[in-house]
Amino acid sequence: MLTRLPASLVALFSLTAAVAAVPADWSSSHGIGPRAATRKCGNEPSLEVVNQMEAMFADLLAEKQASRTTTRAAGDYTVPVYFNVIYTDEDKDAANGAIPDDQIAQQMDVMNNAFSGTGLSFVLQDTIRTLNTDWFNNVAPDTDKQTQMKKQLRQGGPSTLNVYTVGFNNDGARGLLGYATFPATYSSNPDDDGIVLHYATLPGGSQEPYNKGQTLTHEVGHWVGLYHTFQDGCDGGDQVDDTPAEAEPSSGCPEGRNTCPNRAGVDPIHNYMDYSDDACLTEFTPGQIERLKSQISTFRGITM
Repeated sequence: MLTRLPASLVALFSLTAAVAAVPADWSSSHGIGPRAATRKCGNEPSLEVVNQMEAMFADLLAEKQASRTTTRAAGDYTVPVYFNVIYTDEDKDAANGAIPDDQIAQQMDVMNNAFSGTGLSFVLQDTIRTLNTDWFNNVAPDTDKQTQMKKQLRQGGPSTLNVYTVGFNNDGARGLLGYATFPATYSSNPDDDGIVLHYATLPGGSQEPYNKGQTLTHEVGHWVGLYHTFQDGCDGGDQVDDTPAEAEPSSGCPEGRNTCPNRAGVDPIHNYMDYSDDACLTEFTPGQIERLKSQISTFRGITM
């Protein structure tokens, strides 16, 4: 069942995504130069947005369970992927966004490995290359440029993943590594659905230490309904019981860090939904897998 998101929630979510971008005065150490000091994802919904999405999720899930008359055997699902490469150099220089096919293939391998225990897999349907300097530099959350790009390029329905790689070079987005839409927003704005990614985060890219492909894993986590592990801080607002509460995002790979000493467990720094370095990210929890399956079944029509 695909239910339309309330207009108030659409507006709130758009605003949240827009203000999540890195301030313009960030230095080259924050995602512009050879090493980014911290991961920056554009998905940081407010508690109000989370509460509204979760209330709608609970209502729809209850309706679905009440109307179910047969039990379907659990199975796997393959998500079709369209990779939209936006570049800004007629010579198709990889340094200006024209990432090669082999790098995209490596990214698909990384993503499939990360999701191998979830029942989800991803298959590349097509790579669409678009020379557009304006989009490459100026696409950012909640902007006209993003709307133009997605309306022109997006393919498929709610169960199709569209990835757009850009440079995040304007002041409103500089420093971002990526951002994604949540499943609950699809029916209200299907053209907007998908993931926008910094091209240099693909395996072998220049965005060290976020150049092993796990930024896309992280953003796909949002696309299937997962929040950050540090959502709502020590109050544990990621809606998953088996991810320990975390006061703030991780950086690097700080083994044994415990920012919520009054809650059980050390910080989940190895979780794909934290901000640790790519090399540090290795897992989704069973609770996250259960949640993502419910989310995509409810909002994307993917039954597993």
